[in-house]
Amino acid sequence: MRRRTEAPRKAPTPQELERLLLRELAAEWHLLNVSRFRSRLQPPVLGLSDASSFLGRWQLGARALEFSRTFVTSQPWTLVIEVLKHEMAHQFVHEALGVLDETAHGATFQRVCRELGIDGRAQGLPYAPSDEEMRVVERIAKLLALAESPNVHEAEAAMVAAQRLIAKHNLTPPPAGETSHGHRHLGAPTGRVYEAERMLAAILVSHFFVEAIWVSAYRPADGKRGSVLEICGRQANLDIAEYVHGFLRGTSERLWAEHKRATGLRSDRERRVYLAGVMAGFGSKLAREEKRAAGEGLVWVKDGNLGDYFKKRHPHVRHVRYSGERRSGTFSEGKKAGERIILRKAVEGAASNRGRLLGR
Repeated sequence: MRRRTEAPRKAPTPQELERLLLRELAAEWHLLNVSRFRSRLQPPVLGLSDASSFLGRWQLGARALEFSRTFVTSQPWTLVIEVLKHEMAHQFVHEALGVLDETAHGATFQRVCRELGIDGRAQGLPYAPSDEEMRVVERIAKLLALAESPNVHEAEAAMVAAQRLIAKHNLTPPPAGETSHGHRHLGAPTGRVYEAERMLAAILVSHFFVEAIWVSAYRPADGKRGSVLEICGRQANLDIAEYVHGFLRGTSERLWAEHKRATGLRSDRERRVYLAGVMAGFGSKLAREEKRAAGEGLVWVKDGNLGDYFKKRHPHVRHVRYSGERRSGTFSEGKKAGERIILRKAVEGAASNRGRLLGR
């Protein structure tokens, strides 16, 4: 009996990928029009340009939203969406509000961006943290560097001290009127989010003073959709949470490789179960330390203004329940390994470095 074999799928041509990309931009425009602009906008003409002088631009006369081809094909989709929101705000000011006598980034445009949680800056420059934020991050970075000590008790003490400094830093609200909140996307877009990644996101929310949400992200290179983790918070907290995210992902994979060697496993069939156990173990460790600190009068207090910022960025949030990995002996082994993790770091630059001190 002959088996019917399917011909391999052909990779999309550049023209097909561009058509799919424009279709995805149109879909994102319609979603934002409903969720942010109350369906008060009419669809514009969407196009791509080879110009390098702009990332995106709204052209009133032609009723066109145009994007740099290089930008939308080489940068993360989440950044493309931020530019799309910005240009839609220009369209809203012109067509919905009828304001035509102000400069492009004038008072009305800035007000709309503030109300809708859109970045209203003309230039896409990174947020410059305050001197106080920089000092806090530097101190935390130095403490985490001490956690590299081969003495397990010294390492644990350094990690605990870093956690408590993070908590104390967040007890002090930013000065009134200071634009202190931002967002960041962690990792590459993936087609499926597994339990270990969801548990890692929960750790960041519970212990590192950020909010987290999985957002849709298109992948122009292969014409597919995926999801990526977005965190929101004060800039110093974003630096710390980004470091913790990268550290735990790398450490959990290293622990799995060590577990495979120690047990003689040849396949990765149990990998996802083990990684989920690692995250569960480390989360339990942080929770115990938080409870101990509370007994000493140090209470983790959420940033009240962060909730407002988060709601502006994501006015319509959908909560979904997922089934977890099966709880097996492999999960228990991963959990034990996670409870032994000590949050460590190597400082990338000198204290005078004005960039990020916490590596990815």
